[in-house]
Amino acid sequence: MAEVIKMPKMSDTMEEGVISSWLVKEGDKVSSGDILAEVETDKATMELESYEDGTILYIGIKEGDAVPVDGVIAIIGEKGEDYKDLLKEIENGSSSSSDKKEEKKEASKSEESKEDSSEAIDTSKINASVITMPKMSDTMEEGTIASWLKKEGDKVESGDILAEVETDKATMELEAYEDGILLHIGVAEGDAVPVDGVIAVVGEKGADYEALLKAHKQKASGKSEDSSSEKEESAAAKTEKADAAPQNVANATSGSSNGSSSKTSSGGRIFASPLAKKIAEDKGIDLSQVNGSGDNGRIIKSDVENFTPSKAAASSSEATKSAASSESKMSIPQVVGEESYEEVKVSQMRKTVGKRLSESKFTAPHFYLTMEINMDKAMEARKSINEISPVKISFNDMVIKATAAALRQHPKVNSAWMGDKIRKNHHIHIGMAVAVEEGLLVPVIRFADNKTLSHIATEAKDFAQKAKNKELQPKDWEGNTFTISNLGMFGIEEFTAIINPPDACILAVGGIKQTAIVKDGELTVGNVMKVTMSCDHRVVDGAVGSAFLQTLKGLLEDPVRILI
Repeated sequence: MAEVIKMPKMSDTMEEGVISSWLVKEGDKVSSGDILAEVETDKATMELESYEDGTILYIGIKEGDAVPVDGVIAIIGEKGEDYKDLLKEIENGSSSSSDKKEEKKEASKSEESKEDSSEAIDTSKINASVITMPKMSDTMEEGTIASWLKKEGDKVESGDILAEVETDKATMELEAYEDGILLHIGVAEGDAVPVDGVIAVVGEKGADYEALLKAHKQKASGKSEDSSSEKEESAAAKTEKADAAPQNVANATSGSSNGSSSKTSSGGRIFASPLAKKIAEDKGIDLSQVNGSGDNGRIIKSDVENFTPSKAAASSSEATKSAASSESKMSIPQVVGEESYEEVKVSQMRKTVGKRLSESKFTAPHFYLTMEINMDKAMEARKSINEISPVKISFNDMVIKATAAALRQHPKVNSAWMGDKIRKNHHIHIGMAVAVEEGLLVPVIRFADNKTLSHIATEAKDFAQKAKNKELQPKDWEGNTFTISNLGMFGIEEFTAIINPPDACILAVGGIKQTAIVKDGELTVGNVMKVTMSCDHRVVDGAVGSAFLQTLKGLLEDPVRILI
C-alpha cells in the first residue's frame, strides 16, 4: 500500500524544511535505510532515510524548494501501484485556493463533528501502543524524524533505537518503550511531528492498529476543533507560498549553477555521508576537492580514504596557470565592471535566531548600562593562575566567575519576566553565547557561582567545541538565568547585545585595550575593558543594574575576591 512521505518537524521552532538534494528519482527501488534526500532545517542538514522497502512512485518537491511541516514530499509503494487517487485526495485536502479553503474548512468541521458524535472505539482488546513525539526540551513544540532505524514488521525490544529525531539544537535518539512488532510507521523521514503527535505503533503481530489509530485521532480531534481549523488555515497559507515560489527559484538556480560539481547544490553545499565527513575532518581533508562516487556524486567513505591531495593540488595548479596564460593574452579588458549578486536562501537556524531575537527586541523594553573596568590586576592574576591551573584560564572564564559571584549579591538581576509574575531564580546558570557557522547557540554553565575557575574553563571549552560540531544536547542549552556575550577576542571594544529570553539581562563584553588612565592622581597607562549590560526594564531598573555592574567591576579589578 502506498505511503505518503511528509516533511517532519525536526526542531521545536521549525516551520518548514528545504530539500537540499534528492538522492533518488521517481521509479527507483529503495530499501529501508536508503537515503532519499538531504533536508535543511533551522539547525542542521539532515539525511532523510527510507523507512520501508518499495519504489519511489512520486516526488512532489524540487531541489532547493521549501516545504512546510507536514507538507507532502513524496509517495512510496509497490512498483506499478496506482497512487493517483491518493495524490488527488491529498491535493483536494491541501486547500490551495481561497474557494477550496472555505469548502474544506466546512468539510473538516462536518467530519470532525461526525467523529465526535460517533461512539467511542473500544481499544481494550487491542494489544498495541501508540508511540507519540516526546517533549525533548522545555521549548520544544515539534520534532523531525531525521531517520528511521527500524521498518514496519521489524521486531523491537525495550531500549532499541527506533529513530533519530532532530530538534532545533541536536539530534536525539528515540527508544522503544516496550517489546513487540513495529506495526505501523506514521511519519516519513524528514517530516515534522508536533509534540504528542503519532509517530508509530508497536504491539503484537496482527493487532488491529488501524482501529487504535482511529480511536486516538477521534480523541485528539474532539479536544480542540477551533484550534485544528486555525492550524489548517496556517498550513494552507504556507503551502501556497511554497507552491508559488518553486518555478522562479528553480529557474534562478539552474541559471546560476551551470558547470558546478554534481556533489554540490547552488548554495555550495557538499554532499557527503556523515562517516565521510568525520574521516575528512580527522585527516584535515577539504571535501570540496574530493570527487564523490556515490549516488548523484555523493562523497562516501572510500572516496575520502582514497583521496590523494597531490592530484588535487596539481589540477588546481594547472588551472591557475591556464587562467594566468589566458589573462596575459588580454591587452585591454573587455569588461571594466559588471554588476552581480547572489541570493542565498535563509537557513532554518538563521530563521530561528531572527525570530527569537526579534521577539525579544520588540517585546522587552531594553535599556543599556556601560562601564569601564581596569583589568591590570586581572591580567596579573590570570598569569599566576595559569602557572598552576590544570587547564588554561581565559579572561572570559574570569568574567563568568565574577558575574556569577555578582549575581549572588544582586538576585534581582538573576530574574525573568513571566508575564503576570517575575521569577527570581535562586540558582545561577550562566548562558555562554557561542557563534557557529549558521547562527548562534547558547550552552549553559550550571551553578557557576559554586564552580572553580578551572572547572568553568573546562566546561566552556567543551561546550564551545560541541556547539561548533552541533553535538549539544537539550540539557546543555536549557535553563539559563543570565547570558554573557563576549566579542573581545575579535577586537571589538564595545557593543550592545539583545537579551536572550527568558533572561532579564545580558552582558556584552568587549576587548581589553591599553589606554591612558588616571591612577593616584597621575596619568598612566592601564588595561581597560568595557562591558555593556542590556536590561529588561520590566524586571530590572537602572539603579539595580548599576549596583550589579559596580560589584562586577570591584570583583574583576581585585580578582582575589572571586576566589574566596
